[in-house]
Amino acid sequence: MSDKPGSLRCCALIKGMVIKMNYTNVFKPIEIRGVYYKNRLAFAPPGCMGAGDAKGHVTPYFVECFRPFAKGGVAVVNVGNVSIDINESDDEGLGGQLDTSTDACITPLSRFAGMCSLYGAHGQLELTHNGAMQGSIPGRKAGECGFSPSAFIMPAERIRARRANREPIPTREMSKAKIEETVQKYADSALRAKKAGMNTVMIHGAHGNLLAQFYSTYFNRREDEYGGSAHNRARFAVEALDAVRKAVGEDFVIEYRISADEYKEGRMHFKDTLEFLDIIKDKVDILHVSGGLHDVIADPMGMLPLHLPYTYPNMYNVHWAGKIKKEFPGLYVATVGAIMNVRQAEEIISSGTADFVAYMRALLADPDMPHKYAEGREEDHRPCIRCACRYADKFGVLSWDCSVNPIRGKTDKYPENRVPIAAEKKKVAVIGGGPAGVQAMLTLVERGHDVTLYEKEAVIGGNLNYASLDPRKADVKEYLMYLRRQAQKAPARVLMNMEATPENLAKECYDVILAAIGSRPIKPAVIGIDSPHVLWAPDAEIEGAQVGDKVVVIGGGAVGVQSAVRHAMDGKEVTLVEMTDTLSLKGAVSGALGGALSLKHELQQYNVKVIFKSKVERIDEKTVTISDIETGMTSVISADTVLYAVGMKSLTKEAQLFRSAVPNTRLYLIGDCFDQSEIRGAVHSAFKIASEI
Repeated sequence: MSDKPGSLRCCALIKGMVIKMNYTNVFKPIEIRGVYYKNRLAFAPPGCMGAGDAKGHVTPYFVECFRPFAKGGVAVVNVGNVSIDINESDDEGLGGQLDTSTDACITPLSRFAGMCSLYGAHGQLELTHNGAMQGSIPGRKAGECGFSPSAFIMPAERIRARRANREPIPTREMSKAKIEETVQKYADSALRAKKAGMNTVMIHGAHGNLLAQFYSTYFNRREDEYGGSAHNRARFAVEALDAVRKAVGEDFVIEYRISADEYKEGRMHFKDTLEFLDIIKDKVDILHVSGGLHDVIADPMGMLPLHLPYTYPNMYNVHWAGKIKKEFPGLYVATVGAIMNVRQAEEIISSGTADFVAYMRALLADPDMPHKYAEGREEDHRPCIRCACRYADKFGVLSWDCSVNPIRGKTDKYPENRVPIAAEKKKVAVIGGGPAGVQAMLTLVERGHDVTLYEKEAVIGGNLNYASLDPRKADVKEYLMYLRRQAQKAPARVLMNMEATPENLAKECYDVILAAIGSRPIKPAVIGIDSPHVLWAPDAEIEGAQVGDKVVVIGGGAVGVQSAVRHAMDGKEVTLVEMTDTLSLKGAVSGALGGALSLKHELQQYNVKVIFKSKVERIDEKTVTISDIETGMTSVISADTVLYAVGMKSLTKEAQLFRSAVPNTRLYLIGDCFDQSEIRGAVHSAFKIASEI
């Protein structure tokens, strides 16, 4: 391996101004095996993007889905979970996964590779075989489960079988002939990537996939040369890597993805990983350090290090990369996991912790993030709030999008990743400066309209001003600060401390009005609800708010559960009272990939007492009286502070009053006053309307 950095310009010329380059390590080119990387940033492998065709081939839509990331400035654009044989290993049957098992994939892949190279980026495939994690997939022969080093019944399969009222099916132990065949499949797939114009590939040995299974004593119970000792268990990976190198030659970069720790009792831990890396270190060029297990059914908590919710700290896996870099200084190391921006990447690389930084969600939120930091436009970077990028609509259909980037996934309609100029310039009023109002304003001015935004408060943000008070929601606060900056910079008239009325808007003769006046908290009709020690839950985060040692939280939705956990973490004795028999954690942040699971775990971890099917009857100075909804029996709970979070009331009727201030059909409701669905719903509803005006 060689490190031949090119000369780095210390400044950039933007609109005639010289901008100092503050991220010299991030934007330092590097050369590995003759392959030139323009910087140290990568788009991390997403899961199944659902963009391949029925044969598992790249489509024009697939190319356009990935174009924003290549165009945005990263050095590497990864495609996740690319199967070496889709008949044996598809991505949990979700569809749209790429397959590299035949030469028919080469020409379609070349379109993706060519698109990436156009922008100076490397297209890279994460070559994958799920092995035992595959499970029982519709379309497979009856009675067949995934391949594995050894035959045994997976915990996830026991759960599937119980749900389907059938006998569980053991995994299929791989014969030596099957191992040899699979080794060749890795090599053939890598060669096809090279023939398609790529000069790097990622081998997926993380998250409990087949290569990791062979090294794991949990999966590997063999007694032949592929089982037993560390070198025997690593043999399959060594053979696969040797075969790949032989197929692709020396002028090709091999990146290997690992889980530093699988975070589960009886599975791979860091000492095992170090042992494994010592065996393969001469076979790979870059180690891509992740963590956790892809075991949604049997161990969903193990998924959290893969899809870190806001309850986890930023840069969660970075320390593993640093330890591996220290142990194997001759290898390049990439790190991934809740790294939120280029500033953090600079800290990581400048400290010698890693050589490359990979993002997925941060680039879904803002594909142009590398450009913005390189050009000195950090303040225009749209931050990720770490929520549910894989969003299920009301029909249960999953798609990849982004709560804060509403144009994401709409490349068919907006091929340039921006809305076009409107055919006719209009005079538009936006009422409300929350996320819906600001998004509407930004989209409208991008369309070329004359826009005025009315905000009755002194600050932009709406209900985000309350949501961001929770100190664990630093990502949401970053997004709030972004909205305030963009509102200040936008070529629009922004009127603060100005409450809009139908009368004063009518005088302005607007062509269109967008009402984004939001919602207000519902105050439960309970005796004592107006007592001084009773607060709306977010108000308890305001500086100076007094919260006693014994807290009762009314409401088991996202806000109530988050509040209960927060105060329990501060050492309070917390009881949560919920009228139904379950918690409702469906919000964009709390119900994110693992967010709800994490919160439920924390309720137990911090000893929050949860009382279901109960109603608060009255609040007294030191007690709360509740009744069991089914039996009617009452009980009393000690409480110094009572917090309520029983939902929000949309201000729909109030918004409709503005219809008289504009041609009747030209009032549109957006955000919470249209449909309550937190940040994502607010931003997307605003964009949908504003992009059509």
